[in-house]
Amino acid sequence: MTDPARDHVGLTDTFASRRYFRKFEVITVHLLRVAANMQAEGAISKEEVKIVSRYLSGLLYTFRALSMKYLLVGRDTGRFFGSLAMDRRDSGFPVAAELMTMANDAQQAQRHLENMPSEVQLKHDMVRQIIGEQQVPTRLQFALSQRLYYEELLKGELFWARNDPESIWIGTTDDRRRFMLHWAVYDSQINLPVIYLMEVEDSGKTALPKDERRWPEVQAHLMAQSLGGLKLVTIAKGFDQDFDDLHPKRLKRFHVGPMYSSAYTEQSGPLRQVLEDAGAPEGQDWALAWTTEELESEDVVEERAGWFSTVEREVFALDPFGGRGAETGATHTQRSIILPQRPFQVLAEQDPPGFGDVRKFVVSTSGQVLRY
Repeated sequence: MTDPARDHVGLTDTFASRRYFRKFEVITVHLLRVAANMQAEGAISKEEVKIVSRYLSGLLYTFRALSMKYLLVGRDTGRFFGSLAMDRRDSGFPVAAELMTMANDAQQAQRHLENMPSEVQLKHDMVRQIIGEQQVPTRLQFALSQRLYYEELLKGELFWARNDPESIWIGTTDDRRRFMLHWAVYDSQINLPVIYLMEVEDSGKTALPKDERRWPEVQAHLMAQSLGGLKLVTIAKGFDQDFDDLHPKRLKRFHVGPMYSSAYTEQSGPLRQVLEDAGAPEGQDWALAWTTEELESEDVVEERAGWFSTVEREVFALDPFGGRGAETGATHTQRSIILPQRPFQVLAEQDPPGFGDVRKFVVSTSGQVLRY
């Protein structure tokens, strides 16, 4: 077995670190456009796009905060503060421990800010040191970067290691309330963001979000099952069994990543060769995988519950093609890849096996997204 820690590397070079965060900011903005593109072609609904876009925006804010935290990495700041740890082998994303530390920092951000000089004061001191002492004010720059980091954390709306379930009312069916439940995690096993959406019918007396007993139980249950290694059918069946008056009709899972980059990652496979052969300029030497899994209920059966009552149980449709349903645990699985024009051209020329059914979203330098 390989040691996962060996596949984690610290970005200790100032310019490499800044390029890394700049790359992710660009990728995340493209992801928001891809989500809109998927809605336009009917792959996901308008409501789903709103939810997914909110989590993607949270990722953007998370990377922005981390970029402030590590802005002065590799410089003599007068104190050791480490460097961003990223998973270069499997995901290309920061390791989950970075987000866990960030969540802890957020709890104490207000206290840190109260003890720091203001942004105006720090900039004034920097000018004085540059002009009066003719020195680079590295320590003051570091203090300002940390202030900006804590300010970003206080703004909120970030993507955390755990983003607990929320509910949205989406209508009624046969006098039953219908809700869209959504939540997300930063999976510590694969160091990737994973977004979940579940459409449920509620036959309980009290609406689920207002039910003081069921809603906390539902939230705890879903978070405990949010593991990338679990199949959707396992998650949905477990939920269906544990909540007799909640009926999961559809479950979706979005895997954001891995990110491939010839400058930062060492993944094996065709994409690595594609990026090396493309020789794309800085900022265009990347590719991002995006996988959508969907599980749908196709029928309902009644099971006995006790002596005199019955409960409904969902029958989920599994992928009928090639007997892959049992393997994937989903009704549909769609793999996509987002990449700039030059790597796409090389990918199209080399046409490696396994990419025929992968949707390609190609982003231009102007930000336009085209699907192939």
